[in-house]
Amino acid sequence: MASTPSADGAVSGSGGAAASPLSTGPAASADDATSPAPPMTHRQIMKALSGLLLGMFVAMLSSTIVSNALPQMINDLGGGQSAYTWVVTAALLAMTATTPLWGKLADLFSKKLLVQISLLIYIAGSVVAGLAQSTGMLIACRVVQGIGVGGLTALSQVIMAAMIAPRERGRYSGYLGATFAVATVGGPVLGGLVTDTDWLGWRWCFYIGVPFAAIALVVLQRTLDLPVIKRRVKVDWTGAVLLSAAVSLLLIWVTFAGDRYDWISWHTAAMVAGSVLLGAAFLVTETRASEPIIPLRLFRNRTIALSSLASLFVGVAMFAGTVFFSQYFQLARGLSPTMSGLMTIPMIAGLFLSSTVSGWIITRTGRWKVWLVGGGVLLTAGLSLLGGIRYDTEYWQLAASMAVMGLGLGMMMQNLVLCTQNQVSARDLGAASSMVVFFRSLGGAIGVSALGAVLATRVGGHVEDGLAELGPEGTALVQSGAGGGGIPDMAALPEPLRTVTEAAYGHGVADVFLYSAPFALVALVVTLFIKEVALKNDTGDDSGDREAGLPSGAARETAARGS
Repeated sequence: MASTPSADGAVSGSGGAAASPLSTGPAASADDATSPAPPMTHRQIMKALSGLLLGMFVAMLSSTIVSNALPQMINDLGGGQSAYTWVVTAALLAMTATTPLWGKLADLFSKKLLVQISLLIYIAGSVVAGLAQSTGMLIACRVVQGIGVGGLTALSQVIMAAMIAPRERGRYSGYLGATFAVATVGGPVLGGLVTDTDWLGWRWCFYIGVPFAAIALVVLQRTLDLPVIKRRVKVDWTGAVLLSAAVSLLLIWVTFAGDRYDWISWHTAAMVAGSVLLGAAFLVTETRASEPIIPLRLFRNRTIALSSLASLFVGVAMFAGTVFFSQYFQLARGLSPTMSGLMTIPMIAGLFLSSTVSGWIITRTGRWKVWLVGGGVLLTAGLSLLGGIRYDTEYWQLAASMAVMGLGLGMMMQNLVLCTQNQVSARDLGAASSMVVFFRSLGGAIGVSALGAVLATRVGGHVEDGLAELGPEGTALVQSGAGGGGIPDMAALPEPLRTVTEAAYGHGVADVFLYSAPFALVALVVTLFIKEVALKNDTGDDSGDREAGLPSGAARETAARGS
C-alpha cells in the first residue's frame, strides 16, 4: 500500500504510525505501530526546552533591559513622556498584533523554523535600535523587535504544549515563569549597569541581547526536533492587517488624548470610530477566512473566552508594574538605573516563587483554578497598596507591596494559558495559546498607553500644585519655564524644584497603580466564572479524528463547549 503523509508531516503506511507529539524524533517505525510512543522523560523535555527557554529569556530581556535606561535614553534623544511611553508601547503593539499570526503559522508550518525566524527578526531590530539617533527611529526599531518577541512569546507556549500533556505542563510552565522572572529582574539590573558604565552607555542595552539570541539559535538547531505540518494553506493576511490597524489606531488615540487633543473631541470620535470599523471588518474577515488568524469559533468555549478576557485585564497590571517602577525609583527617589533594578527584586522574587510553586503543585494535583483566584486577590491587593506610595515611603512597605503584586502575577500568567490549552485539540493549539498571549499583550499595550498619558497629566498637575505651595519662589520658577517639557534631568534641577518634581512623580506613579487595581479586580471576578476542567494526560493530538474523516478535535470541542 502506498504511503500517505499524515497531518503532522510524518509518513505512514498500512502498518506505519505517525510520529507522536511526545516524540522529538522522526516518525515511529512499523514495529512500534501497535504501541504508542513513550512519554518524554524530564531530561529529554528539558533538553528540548533548553533553547526555547533561552529564546524566551531573550524575549523578556528585550522588554526589561531598557526599562531603567529609558529616562536617560529619552533625555539624550530629546523626547518627552509620550516618547517614553511609545518606546514601550511600540514593541507591545507589534508583539500584540503579530502574536495571533505567529500562533496560526505554528499550526501550519515548522515551529522550529518559525522560532528561529523570530530570533533573527529580533536580532535585526536590536542592532539597528542601538544606532538610533532620534526617538522616531528608536520607536520604529522597537516595532521590529516586537515582531520578533511576539513570535518567541507565542511559539514558546505552542511548542511546549506540543510536547507536554496538560497535566504535566504546569511544572514546565513554572519554568517559563521562572525564566520570565529571571529576565525581569536581571534585565533592569543589567540595563542599569550598562547605562551607568561610561564606556558602554544605554545603546548597549540593545546590543547585549544579540549574543544570547545567537546562542539560542544554535541551541534550538541542536536540541529541538518537532514533527512538521505539511499542508496547503492560505494565510489570512487581510485579517492580520485589519487587526494591526484597529489596535494601532486605538493605541494612538489613547496615547495622545488629553495631551494633544481633548478626550471629548473630533479627533477622539474619528479614531474610535475608525478603530471600531476596522475591528468590525476584521471580525467579518475572520468569519469568511479558511484559515483565520483568530478562529472565532473558539470563543464558544466559555473557558477560552473568559481566560482571554482575564488575560486582557492582567496585562494592564503586569506591564504597569514593569514599566513605571523605573520612573518611580529614578525620578521620585533619585536612584541610579542599577539601583532601580535592584529595588524591584521583591516583586520578581514573588513572581518567581509563585509561578514555580504553583506549576509544581498543579502537576501533582491537577487543580488550577484556586491559583487563578488566589492570584487575582493578591494582584488586586498589591496594586491597591502601591496606590498609596509616595516619594518618601519607607522601602520595606514598598517591598512588601511589590512582593504581593509579584505573587499574584506569577499565579495568573501561565495558568491562564494552561487552562486554555487544556480545552483545544492539537490543530488549534497554536491559535488558542497565542490568543491568550494576544489579549495579555493587548491589555499591556493599552494599559501602558493610557496610564502613560495619565502619568504625564498627573505629574504636571502635582508639579503645579507643589510650585504653588512654594509661593513667590514657585511663581518665579513657573515663569522661567522650569518643570515643563520632557523627562527631567533630576541632577540639573535646582533644589526646590527637584523636591517638588520627586514628590510629583512619586504621587503620579502611585496614581497609575491605583488606577490599575480595578482592572486586576475585574480579572479576579472573571476567573471566578471559569469552570475547572481536569487537566488532560495527553497533548491533544487529533490525528485520529482527521484520519477518520471527522472535524478536527470534534469530540473534545463538543465535550468542552460550554464548560
